[in-house]
Amino acid sequence: MIDQDMAGAQDTIYLCNFRVSVDGEWLCLKELQDVEFTVPESSSQPSTPSPDEHLPLLARDPVMIERSNLVNISKLIVKELIETSLKYGRMLDSDSMPLQHFFIVLEHVLRHGLKPKKGLLGPKKELWDILQFVEKYTIEAQDITSSVRDLPTVRTHMGRARAWLRLALMQKKLADYLKILIDHKEDLLSEYFEPDALMMSDEAIVIMGLLVGLNVIDCNLCVKEEDLDCQQGVIDFSLYLRSSNQCSESSEDDLDHDNMTTVLDQKNYIEELNRHLNATVTNLQAKVETLTTTNALMKEDLAIAKNNILSLYDENTNLKKELGLDVNADRIDEGGGGGETGQTKKSETNSEVEELKVQLENERRQRQETEKELSLQISLKAEMEVAMKLLEKDIHEKQDTIVSLRRQLDDIKLINLEMYKKLQECEQELTQKGEMVTRLQAKTSQIGQILNNLEKYNHLLKDAEKGGHTSTKGNQPKK
Repeated sequence: MIDQDMAGAQDTIYLCNFRVSVDGEWLCLKELQDVEFTVPESSSQPSTPSPDEHLPLLARDPVMIERSNLVNISKLIVKELIETSLKYGRMLDSDSMPLQHFFIVLEHVLRHGLKPKKGLLGPKKELWDILQFVEKYTIEAQDITSSVRDLPTVRTHMGRARAWLRLALMQKKLADYLKILIDHKEDLLSEYFEPDALMMSDEAIVIMGLLVGLNVIDCNLCVKEEDLDCQQGVIDFSLYLRSSNQCSESSEDDLDHDNMTTVLDQKNYIEELNRHLNATVTNLQAKVETLTTTNALMKEDLAIAKNNILSLYDENTNLKKELGLDVNADRIDEGGGGGETGQTKKSETNSEVEELKVQLENERRQRQETEKELSLQISLKAEMEVAMKLLEKDIHEKQDTIVSLRRQLDDIKLINLEMYKKLQECEQELTQKGEMVTRLQAKTSQIGQILNNLEKYNHLLKDAEKGGHTSTKGNQPKK
């Protein structure tokens, strides 16, 4: 789906590890090494062909061409991603095709030149191992790294790397994290990448600059629902390789809308750039403060060293003066004596000078040892003072805790006394109530007896009444 009229553009795309749609057919890019894909310019002016276009593709360095074409593809996809976000809103989700293409290209950019596995049992170089080093240099990357480690749906190293890149893009820190890796490429990336890899070259700064422009985009990606272990690497370049005629057919209303959105994007980009500049200024100020403090310390050390040199120089001059006086006295003695005695005196003076030199060296050594011991004693004294202060703190804290515990103990004693008094009162009340219950039981028994007697009396009365009625009936006369 790429027109032949685009052959006069500037940048040539070397196809390496993707699949593209050419004339309606999906082809692997490794099969298209003899096909040249070009990136169209926004202007309609034809560009002059480069002298390398007349050379055969096999004569060029494939790694360099692959590296430059990865940069060109990244430019195209980042541009299309920003344009689509301005047309349909800055919030993008995982269904956006330019966003999916961006992650595919970014994955190939970061894996370009990755060293292969050494031997059968050697460790395999993975992109996830490199991305985990970012949390050692910045605290902001610790949250996303720990959350990626805890993802239950991702099991492979490449899936974790893809999840990490998506979270970093949503955090708008992807450019900052890649800048940290590029700054430590000598001591960190050299173990994982080849010397001619994209991350080890100067073109990595271009990629980082492209990623800074993505900070104006807001992404809403659900990492748990995506199948990141099995990623499909298919890109349709017809979405990006548009001719200049199609670009010139846009209406004036669309241009006004695009101008407004570009102004907003420029504002956001300037704010992001200002934030980066403020961060660099603060870092430089901290470095200046550290350098000033180290400079002051070095000046103090230099003054102390100068004072020590002057004192040693004075001691040396005094020793030389003493030795010179002794030598002059020996020479006077030698002038008064004979030749043999003069030679013997010279040998004696030489031996004495050597002995004095040895004594001087011994004294210097002893002085150095005493100074070392003094410094050790000073350090030990300082440590003892610190330990004493800590012990005093602990003692004060323990005393405070003891006082508080004593207060609590007194309160508990008062509570116990009150509870004991209440318990005694309750026992007294229980005894009184027990006595009342016994009295009531006695009264109830008396009342029961009275009731029984009354019932018996009632029965007797009823029986007596029945007997009286029967007698009256017998005494009545018959009619």
